[in-house]
Amino acid sequence: MNAALRQSLARKVCGSLSVLVAGEACVLRCSGALWLPAHGALVAADLHLEKGSAFAMRGQMLPPYDSRATLDRLEAEIAALDPATVILLGDSFHDTRAIPRMAADDRARLDRLAEGRDWLWLEGNHDREALARDAEAAGRLPGRIVGDLSLGGLRLVHEPEALGADDDRRGEVAGHLHPCARVAAYGRGVRRACFVTDGSRLILPAFGAFTGGLNVRDPAIAGLFAAPPMAAALGRDRVHALEWSRLN
Repeated sequence: MNAALRQSLARKVCGSLSVLVAGEACVLRCSGALWLPAHGALVAADLHLEKGSAFAMRGQMLPPYDSRATLDRLEAEIAALDPATVILLGDSFHDTRAIPRMAADDRARLDRLAEGRDWLWLEGNHDREALARDAEAAGRLPGRIVGDLSLGGLRLVHEPEALGADDDRRGEVAGHLHPCARVAAYGRGVRRACFVTDGSRLILPAFGAFTGGLNVRDPAIAGLFAAPPMAAALGRDRVHALEWSRLN
């Protein structure tokens, strides 16, 4: 972890971790959501709504409550922060038919949560066709479907771009990769979803209830940073800043 990043870290009373990314205050919430206080914006990545029902259609029976559990968590964040803007960083729906499969009360809750807010959907690789289909059908979803989005010094995207020789991707905030950190503690391995940042760019953990994870030491994540980043792992009641050297 570089010195500038370490100096910018601050613990919030709620257990969240505040850090500067490209000069912008970013609050890494225990839920896995990102709070941007200067913009009144709540950001979450990779909800994968209706993943359970997608697996059920293929004969793999998972409990059909993932959408409800994910929306419960999102509603709790909205109640705690009262954001003016909610930004979902893509892969909000698991597949192309996820929106029609949603239970009526879950679908109605989306409308209630979006009421009075600027609600923005970024297209992800899982839900690009689903969002397009819903928009074509008289815009049933609340809010707006957008591409990449800029907020102050940050650029919000679904999928992080590869690190170029002359470009450090400063200010990029992305999802898509579902980062997880693994550490040894108390004689056993502990694996937790995590944020990953070097103070220049930030990758969010997956917010969805049934989402898996990719180890942050995998080249697909580690290769996005010119120097070892920090993993901010989600604990029960706080976000833990972990040095790269501690990660298995």
